[in-house]
Amino acid sequence: MITGELKGKIDRVWDAFWSGGISNPLEVIEQVTYLLFMRRLDQQQDLAEREFSKLKKTNKPMPFTPEQQQLRWSQLINSGDVAATHRTMADEVFPFLRALGDNAAGTGTTYGEHMRDARYTIPNPALLGKVMDMLNGIPLEDRDTNGDLYEYLLSKIASAGVNGQFRTPRHIIQLMVDMMAPKPGDTICDPACGTAGFLMAASEYVRRHNPDVLVDRTQSEQFHREMFHGFDFDSTMLRIGSMNMLMHGVNAPDIRYRDSLSEGASGESEVYSMILANPPFAGSLDYEATSKDLQRDVKTKKTELLFLALFLRLLARGGRAAVIVPDGVLFGSTKAHKELRRVLVEDHKLDAVVKLPSGVFKPYAGVSTAILFFTKVGVSGGGGTDDVWFYDVRADGFSLDDKRAPVAENDLGDVLARWQNLPGEQDRGRTEQSFLVPKADIVAEGYDLSINRYREVVHEEVDHRPTAEILAEVDQLGADIAAGVARLREVLG
Repeated sequence: MITGELKGKIDRVWDAFWSGGISNPLEVIEQVTYLLFMRRLDQQQDLAEREFSKLKKTNKPMPFTPEQQQLRWSQLINSGDVAATHRTMADEVFPFLRALGDNAAGTGTTYGEHMRDARYTIPNPALLGKVMDMLNGIPLEDRDTNGDLYEYLLSKIASAGVNGQFRTPRHIIQLMVDMMAPKPGDTICDPACGTAGFLMAASEYVRRHNPDVLVDRTQSEQFHREMFHGFDFDSTMLRIGSMNMLMHGVNAPDIRYRDSLSEGASGESEVYSMILANPPFAGSLDYEATSKDLQRDVKTKKTELLFLALFLRLLARGGRAAVIVPDGVLFGSTKAHKELRRVLVEDHKLDAVVKLPSGVFKPYAGVSTAILFFTKVGVSGGGGTDDVWFYDVRADGFSLDDKRAPVAENDLGDVLARWQNLPGEQDRGRTEQSFLVPKADIVAEGYDLSINRYREVVHEEVDHRPTAEILAEVDQLGADIAAGVARLREVLG
């Protein structure tokens, strides 16, 4: 848990950036990301030099040559001349980082590649000194501390009200990860990863529920290098997402530049055992730029439908997905909408539809959404849908207005508890908050997946009285009023 003292330091640095003319929260986080990366490179060099000193050889990366020692974090932080450090950052350090991008093998990870277009925008030496001093006091070996630090920085994106579309609320991510329960050996992908929130939460879940995952050498290698895959076409998001994973203790995730829907990204199929995603709902896109493979699967320009088709293509057989979709996916009447829902139900296994309140993404959007949970079934073996579980989330622990203030009402714990005991849902009636719907009923409704299509509403019995009795009461009331008026006139008159 990040301490109040550390939060205060970050808040002061944040304020300094804003007063210094950098008002875009993404740019602030990006500059901090570069500095954290520099500290990480310095630590890598230390480890390699110590091993070389003992063994006279090392396979660990050594990012700095003997001629570049003045560029190391430890040299810069102890230089005693902040103005000179400011010049060195602009004239030497950032060209060095960009050069690392041309030779990513120099760092042993994909982080170097994301530094190719690194820009230094810290405006003055005083601000640089404040930021470096703050970061130098944070133990990067402590995964919990530096992970919480970076999460707190990322929360600033939402609180600043800028680029909030990049952040799915953390508690919604956590619910989806808890329901999917990733485990060692999974290969997890988010094809629209942004700041890598889903991948980060999945990594923390695996660590928490499998404490020995990093003890076994094979499992540790798989965890660090093969388990987590994220794609995005925003270079800033790639840098931030990569650093988010690094700060949460994943040394070499596969975070790559890719427009997941484009023709250039086609060809990969049946690769991942799990997909966690909140893809963009951009409405439509250029048909010419879209993967022909996806167009064969679903003829549409709607990005939310194309992403669903992509997820089915990327999942290995038996692979599972939890993805956020706009409500229109559940009941849209176009041929593409209906066909995609039919494919999910008939050719694969639709597990659950969790309806979210419309205010979950406020203040950035009031769009109504749901989480779809499904499993990819063998192409020739037919689908495995039996009963589909529906849950209507009415409260998520925050007010559903633009303020999103904490409130007591919260259904998310109940969602998880009921999901983990689906046999107990068999006896629930359709008047309740969650219930199971047989596949046959869904087919009969034309594969409509909106919860209200299957919900039963209880109508309260109303005691209808005879009309003559009601009219008699009205007459009596009129007589009483007339008598009252007469008495009032006598008193006044």
